[in-house]
Amino acid sequence: MKKAILISACCIPLWTAAQNERYGDPPLYSVNEGTLIGIGRYDIGNTYLSPSSDANASYTGMGLRVLNERMRLVDTRLSAQQILHVDLSLTSNPAATISAMSGVIDYSYGYHYRFHPANRLKILTGAAARGMFGFIYNTQSANNPTALNFDIDLNLSAAALYTLSLRNRPFTLRYQVEAPLAGVLFAPDYGQSYYEIFGLGNMTDVVRFSSLHNKQVIRNYLTVDIPLRTWTLRAGYLSSLYRTDINNIRSHHYSHSFMIGLVKEFISFGGRDLKKKHLFHSAYY
Repeated sequence: MKKAILISACCIPLWTAAQNERYGDPPLYSVNEGTLIGIGRYDIGNTYLSPSSDANASYTGMGLRVLNERMRLVDTRLSAQQILHVDLSLTSNPAATISAMSGVIDYSYGYHYRFHPANRLKILTGAAARGMFGFIYNTQSANNPTALNFDIDLNLSAAALYTLSLRNRPFTLRYQVEAPLAGVLFAPDYGQSYYEIFGLGNMTDVVRFSSLHNKQVIRNYLTVDIPLRTWTLRAGYLSSLYRTDINNIRSHHYSHSFMIGLVKEFISFGGRDLKKKHLFHSAYY
C-alpha cells in the first residue's frame, strides 16, 4: 500500500504536466537551484580601523565563498531569483605584520522581466531587494578592532542566458550584473565607538541614506552549465566590488572568486528531481 502511494505521488506531477501539454495548457514550472563553492583574492579596507593616511588600511589575501541560487518562473514573462552567499577571508597588510579576518552574509530576492530576442537567447531585466551583514576584525588594533556593515538596498539587475550545442549537448552560458540604486546603511562617525552607539544609545546619524554619491557597488557573475549524464556542473567567475565614503570613513571590499558546484532542476511538489525536463517550463534553460 505504501509503495503504491509513493509511486502515485511521483507520477502525478508528470502526468499532470503531460495532460497540460496535451490540451494546450502551459506546462508546470520547475525550480533551478545551484550551490557553488569559490576561492579567490580579496582586497579589504576600512579607515574606521586605521587612519585614512595609513598605508596599512588595505589588506589583501585569500577567501572562501559559498553561494546558493534559486530561479523559478512566475509566469511566461516573469521570473523570481534568490541568491544567498557567505564569504570568509583572511588578509594582511602589505608588510604582512598585521592580519585581518572578515566575513559577509548577503541575501537578495528579486524579479526579472524576460525577453526572447532569439531562439536560444534570454534577456532578463529587473530589480531585487538586498540585505547584507559584514564585519572586519583587525587582530592588532586595540581601540577599534572591529568594523561592522549593515546594508539594505534596492538593486538593479540584468542577465543574459544563451544555450549553445556542443556534441549534441546543451551548454548554457549566463552573464549577470547587479548594482544598487538606493538604500540605507549603518555608518558610525569617525572616532565614534560601538560602546557609545550600542552601550550608551547614541545612534544619531548612524543610519544613513546611500546611493551613487556615497556608495559604489557592482557585482559581475559569469557561469557555464555543463551537463554530465544525470547531473549538471556549473562553473563560473564572480567579481564583487564594494566601496563607501560616509561620515569621514572610507571602506572597500573587493573580491574575485572562481566558482564551481552542482545544479538541479526540480518541481516544488516534494522537491523531486526532474527526469522529463521537456514537460516543464524552466526559468534557466
